[in-house]
Amino acid sequence: MKKLNLIAAFLLVAGMASAQGTWKIDKSHSKVGFSAVHMVVSDTDGNFNDFDASVVSKSEDFNGAEVEFSAKVASINTENEKRDGHLKSADFFDAEKFPDIKFKGTLVKEGGKYLLKGKFTMKDVTKDVVFNVTYGGTINTGRGFKAGFKLNGSINRQDYNLKWANKLQDGSAVVGDEITINCKIELDKQA
Repeated sequence: MKKLNLIAAFLLVAGMASAQGTWKIDKSHSKVGFSAVHMVVSDTDGNFNDFDASVVSKSEDFNGAEVEFSAKVASINTENEKRDGHLKSADFFDAEKFPDIKFKGTLVKEGGKYLLKGKFTMKDVTKDVVFNVTYGGTINTGRGFKAGFKLNGSINRQDYNLKWANKLQDGSAVVGDEITINCKIELDKQA
């Protein structure tokens, strides 16, 4: 039993120490998603298919890690071509004029909880944001190190000049202003 505990402790320390360095997103095992209230009664989900991210960590638990992220607006996917076309238009993202959504900031650990703090740029607006992050851990796969994270939070689309605002007969918004962001991120450590 002592031998098993010693091995487990060694693997944990080795996994934590491995967090130091540069990491790139594993696109095939990550998802950058969002949802918006539609017609007051339900949510419509979507995601971006073309995105990139890098993380530079100087600590064993990613505290203070520098994070950069970008997504191509033209890769938006809500599983409805007509809606995707509308979202890419000047009514919403204006993908031709503003092709990228960007984030640059820092992952910080506060009281055992992780927060991603930084500058979020969408369309022609950059604002300070804070997202909640769950760190799933780090593992040595035998072919390299992987780390996992879940991110969630929300932004107000009106703050970023996504101003389309059609109303229902009762005056309610067709599309809600608050956009929930949910990401599942898997990172690969770079050699």
